[in-house]
Amino acid sequence: MKFAAIDVGSNAVRLLLSRVDYGGVEPIYEKITLVRMPIRLGEDAFVHNNISQEKVSRLVSTMIAFKHLMDAYEPIDFMACATSAMREADNSDEIVSIIKKKSGIDLKVISGRKEAKIIYSNRIEKIVGSSDSTYLHIDVGGGSTEVILFKGDEVFAYRSFNIGTIRILEGIVTKEDWNEMKQWVKKITRKHKPDNAIGSGGNINKLFRMSGRKDGTLLQDTDIRSLNTYLKGFTLEQRITKLGLRPDRADVIVPASKIYYSVMKWGNVTHMHVPQLGLAEGIIHVLYKKHKDNYI
Repeated sequence: MKFAAIDVGSNAVRLLLSRVDYGGVEPIYEKITLVRMPIRLGEDAFVHNNISQEKVSRLVSTMIAFKHLMDAYEPIDFMACATSAMREADNSDEIVSIIKKKSGIDLKVISGRKEAKIIYSNRIEKIVGSSDSTYLHIDVGGGSTEVILFKGDEVFAYRSFNIGTIRILEGIVTKEDWNEMKQWVKKITRKHKPDNAIGSGGNINKLFRMSGRKDGTLLQDTDIRSLNTYLKGFTLEQRITKLGLRPDRADVIVPASKIYYSVMKWGNVTHMHVPQLGLAEGIIHVLYKKHKDNYI
């Protein structure tokens, strides 16, 4: 079965084309291609509560292009979800209407709670380790951070916080915001201590590669702290020219590393799995679950 997922995030817009093989005991998910466009809707939404016509135009053009790619790929189903930036933009309903008219794509603006639930649909514990372990899942985006504490099928707590990389760069995350997340993480992990963390999002994937850790091994909190210090030693231009980071990654990776490290510290967890799964992959899992009974 072939599926497609569109993630309209605060920093970038992504199209994931995937295939699911359901012939074995457990389905096998294969990523065919991932297309990413760094539109940065959050730059407008978080500061002005409105997305500019320039960015709307780029978003609509991107969605039209994504529709053409999906038409060529011929998935049996697809889903398009928008997160924090579109949640806060006063003109989000207008943008959704334009996208539907121009591309035929029905874009759903989902809540932070729904975003966390879709991310959890990845069932990452089946990939990274034992279902008997307790995990603190941290997903950092441009506009929000989703934190999920779970063990196997049981979710102890999950919540979305308006702390994201674009918000931090724009200077609109307050001490009160940080303290709220800190106290919540400390509270939930006091009763259910996590064995390990799970990190998702483009920034943690890049931090893992920069750490030099081998695939399948765990990233340590000290790795993230060291990389944060290392990256802050370079100017933005130097991160691009000397470290080879993409311009849209070079600035957000620093606040991202701060968020990941902070949540790990508050949760008293020192090791993190980085399986490179996030919202788009979760959408694929949701779509497969929706269709599997008709094919098995």
